[in-house]
Amino acid sequence: MRVYLIIACSLFMLTATAQKKNKTAEKFAQTISAADLKSYLFVLASPEMQGRETGQEGQRKAAAYLKEQFQRIGITAGNNGNYEQVYPIYKDTLINADVTINNKAYELGKDFSAMVNNVVTTKLYFSEVVYMSKIDTTTDIRGKAVLLLATSAMQNPRSSDLMKLLSRQPAAVLFIQPGIDKQPLQRSGRPYLNLFKARQSPVVVRISEAMGEALLKTEFAKAKDQSLGTKTVSTELMLSFNKDVIQGSSSNVLGVIEGTDKKDEWVIISAHYDHLGIQNGMLFPGADDDGSGTVGVLEIAEAFAKAKAAGKGPRRSILFILVSGEEKGLWGSEYYSNHPVYPLDKTSIDLNIDMIGRKDDNLKSLDSNNHVYLIGDDKLSSDLPNLVDSINHTYINLITDRKYNDPKDPQRLYYRSDHYNFAAKGVPILFFFDGIHKDYHKPSDTPDKINYDLQAKRTQLVFFLAWEAANRNEMLKRDIPLNVPGR
Repeated sequence: MRVYLIIACSLFMLTATAQKKNKTAEKFAQTISAADLKSYLFVLASPEMQGRETGQEGQRKAAAYLKEQFQRIGITAGNNGNYEQVYPIYKDTLINADVTINNKAYELGKDFSAMVNNVVTTKLYFSEVVYMSKIDTTTDIRGKAVLLLATSAMQNPRSSDLMKLLSRQPAAVLFIQPGIDKQPLQRSGRPYLNLFKARQSPVVVRISEAMGEALLKTEFAKAKDQSLGTKTVSTELMLSFNKDVIQGSSSNVLGVIEGTDKKDEWVIISAHYDHLGIQNGMLFPGADDDGSGTVGVLEIAEAFAKAKAAGKGPRRSILFILVSGEEKGLWGSEYYSNHPVYPLDKTSIDLNIDMIGRKDDNLKSLDSNNHVYLIGDDKLSSDLPNLVDSINHTYINLITDRKYNDPKDPQRLYYRSDHYNFAAKGVPILFFFDGIHKDYHKPSDTPDKINYDLQAKRTQLVFFLAWEAANRNEMLKRDIPLNVPGR
């Protein structure tokens, strides 16, 4: 998961009655074992996988491992004969930059630094700058250069404030910040998914106090003691940037089991296999996030493969998709949902697994060793909640907690894992989640801390739901309008 979560607990009271057990489904669900999950995860979250950062060698090693497991299990390549769906990612690189104030040139890395993702190849000339003591929403700044000063109250513009400022379309934003020369020069920007943008951002530059004084002249002292309000100052300012875009790639790993009489309809089982890589020399193994979901998909795939080999294959086809780029912003699922290999209008459901290996130690009144959070089952299909409860009550009897379905949930988890890109296309979804823990997004998220017995029960619940979705007479209804209040 990409966001820090605040955990509390509210129990959803089960009202569904048990359905008759399917002995065939039970037989193959029993092949999903804690031992197998552990064996997979100790490889996937090992140091050799280098934290599986998107676009890096560790992610490519993980993709190769997952492909090998699909081949071994007997899962067909899911992308027109290939197991991988490769998608492009981009990274900006600053080649050079020049800034002059009143014909005096300043040095990149010593006097100023650029926010690489927030500059474009351009040369801009200004005869004035608009100084703001605080970010306001009234001053006309369209097409202008805006100057801000770091103070004890505002060492950096908060991202939300800066986004509001940029949305008003200034041509450039200069942020006066002490210690520019002591910060490492960053010529490489953050990677991103979409090369073409609806509009380009204004140029954003951090400048030294000496440059700020050159721009504000006698008004600089007032700005320093915070007695200067918004003011337009005449000056001669030139900004010149030359950037290049480097194209890289990442990939989703796709495997398929073909259905029988309803093979043109689909069930998707998804998880993300990327994590945070190596940062400041520290490995982030990502055992729970989301190694646990990834290996759960492998075990479910193997159970369905064994069923098919025994002549008990699913009626609908099943796509097992392990996506990358979730930690960067749901990239892999966004790319697949915009470039689907199989029609999404013929997809009954996406069952998304993102963190199912740990118990939620914040739970006080419930058995955290027999618990799972369900997210999103109430959003698109009226069929789904009762189906989930019936399947769970019949086979597993986990405590199913729907706390995060609340539209007022401040963490807005429904929008924050890969299922959402399928939901945005109208596909009913169900997201399985174990809650936050002290090792979330830390080097200490290691495979020895996984509760494999609990993980196996959760994985079996996903399998039973997939079995039912793949074999029922009708696809799940899509009878609840999609509500997208923004992400």
